[in-house]
Amino acid sequence: MIRRLLLALVALATIGLVAAQAESYPTRPVTIIVPFAAGGPSDVTARIVADQLAKRLGQQFVIENVNGAGGTLGAIRAARAAPDGYTLVMGHMGTHAAAVALYPNLAYDPATDFAPIGLVDETPEVLVTRKDLPPNTLQEFAAYARTNEQKLNMAHSGVGSISYVGCTLLNAAIGIRPTLVPFTGSAPATNALLAGQVDYFCDPIVAQMPHIRAGTLKGLAIAAPARHPLLPNVPTSAEQGLPQFSASPFYALFAPKGTPAPIVDALATALDQALDDDTARARLAELGAAIADKSRRGPAPLAALVRSETARLTPILQAAAKN
Repeated sequence: MIRRLLLALVALATIGLVAAQAESYPTRPVTIIVPFAAGGPSDVTARIVADQLAKRLGQQFVIENVNGAGGTLGAIRAARAAPDGYTLVMGHMGTHAAAVALYPNLAYDPATDFAPIGLVDETPEVLVTRKDLPPNTLQEFAAYARTNEQKLNMAHSGVGSISYVGCTLLNAAIGIRPTLVPFTGSAPATNALLAGQVDYFCDPIVAQMPHIRAGTLKGLAIAAPARHPLLPNVPTSAEQGLPQFSASPFYALFAPKGTPAPIVDALATALDQALDDDTARARLAELGAAIADKSRRGPAPLAALVRSETARLTPILQAAAKN
């Protein structure tokens, strides 16, 4: 009886301590791990979010870039961090969905090793080709690709990258296995496309928009349900009869599993407010981002998104890896 009483008292004390910590959170700077190099979409998105969270929670939010292994090194560090709200990670479709299929010995489970905080935005990809490739529509590209599969070259930014995942979905939908040409990032892949050294590439629209507008590359399809205001003349994959080519990488904030619910709630509330801020919305829009609407914000919708995207991508990526 005494032992039970002591255990109950310890439990109450622990609950009280956690509640007190959460109520005063944060009392020191918070680190947001970006699992990619500085300057990329994940990094810029995280910095926009960090500025907003700092304004709302009264502490500095510091960006730490931990690059490598398709973003999984940074995600691993975040998953293993103390669950106290002082280490977060800006995850995305690669680290928190595609990685399950691409890394058989992945050291974390995106669905169980993190406390989801909230979806920030999604950035649609666009299919771009060298300007002298014959097809001018997605249907024409599909027909051309099937006929010329053996000599077709697809650029990507590394296995597990957004461009790799996007074009793998495209290839699976068309039923082709082109030659894959890896690059160290989007910029060198784009340069090779501009030089006519490769045939096509899938990439978030912001990097390809200037080339499409200038006519130096062809933009054949937006891989999303709706046209994008930055490229209103480029039709969607769904419009052109290939809805399976759907690639709008999500960017979202996560904490390690076990982070106290009051801290997660405080971060989720601050992020929700940040996504309604005019300055933040304008900066994210410049990246071509579709900002999460109210119904898709918060921990529960993000947890559901991670599960659904993992389930959607895993069989396609696993099949591609075997070929």
